[in-house]
Amino acid sequence: MSTSAILNNPTATRITRVAGLARRAARSKYRRFVVEGPQGVREAVNYAAGHVLDAYFTEEAARAHAEIADAAASAGLYTHLVTPEVMRAMSADAQGVLAVVAAEAVAAPPETGTGGGGTESASAGTEADTVGSEAGFPSDSTLAAALSGARLVAVLTEAQDPGNAGTIIRAADAAGADAVVLVKGSVDPTNPKVVRATAGSLFHLPVLAGVELSDAVRALRAAGLRLLAADGHGTVSLFDAEAELAAPSAWLLGNEAHGLAPAAREAADTVVSIPIYGRAESLNVASAAAICLYASARAQQLG
Repeated sequence: MSTSAILNNPTATRITRVAGLARRAARSKYRRFVVEGPQGVREAVNYAAGHVLDAYFTEEAARAHAEIADAAASAGLYTHLVTPEVMRAMSADAQGVLAVVAAEAVAAPPETGTGGGGTESASAGTEADTVGSEAGFPSDSTLAAALSGARLVAVLTEAQDPGNAGTIIRAADAAGADAVVLVKGSVDPTNPKVVRATAGSLFHLPVLAGVELSDAVRALRAAGLRLLAADGHGTVSLFDAEAELAAPSAWLLGNEAHGLAPAAREAADTVVSIPIYGRAESLNVASAAAICLYASARAQQLG
C-alpha cells in the first residue's frame, strides 16, 4: 500500500480524471478504463497485473479485502488509500475498491505475475459508446493469434446492451470459451457497465473488439472454426445439432432487439434455434448465448 497520505480531496485532478473514464472519449483517448468492485479488481490483479496502472482502496475495504491489497502490493502496483468521499467521487459502484487498467488488457491473454506501474490520466468527453471508429483495434495478426487453436468462440455481431455483453463474456468464460469477438458496432467492452457485468471474466480470456464482420469470419474460418448462428428462425434445433456442436465452433450472436443481421446469417454454416417449450416469445440474447455455449462445451467434452 502506498505510504503517501490518504487521498482526501474529491475534486483533485487525479480523482476527476479517474471519474472521467466513465466516458467513452476519455477511455479512447487515454487507452485505459476503470474496474469497480472487489471481484473485478481481484481478477485484474491476478490475471492482468502487467496492465493495472493504479489501485484504490478505502481503509475499510483494504481491511475487508486484504488479500487483494496484498496481491496488488506484491505485484508492485501503485496502490492508494482514499477516503469514502473520494471513492464515491470516482465511482458510485466501487464498493471501496477500484483499479485503473490499460485498455490493452482486454485483448491480451490472461497472465499471472508482477507488473503495473504508472498513473492514470484522463479527461472528460462524450462520444457514442460503441466500438468501431478509433484506432487501437486488434490487428489481423492479433486476431489470428487469439483464435489459434481455439475450439469455442463467442462472436457478438451487434450487441449494444452493456449488461448483455458483459453477461455473455462471463458465460463464455464459464463455458471454457477461448475468446470473445465484438464486431464493429457492438458496445465498448471497457464500458463500466460491461466491465461490472463480466464480474472479472474480462481478464480471463481475450476479448477482441471493433472487428469488421468480414474480417472476423475470415479469421474464424482460417482458425478452422465452424460458424454457428443462434437465431429463433433457425432450421436446425440445438438439441439435434450434436455433430455441429462437437466440432470447433464459433457462435454468432445477434442484436438484442433485431436478432442477427442478414450478413451474419449468411456467413454461418448452420443456423441453429433453441426450442421454446413454454409461452415465452423468445430468449434474451445473453440467456441464449449461455445455452448455446454450454451445449457446445458439453458436446466437445463428450466428443
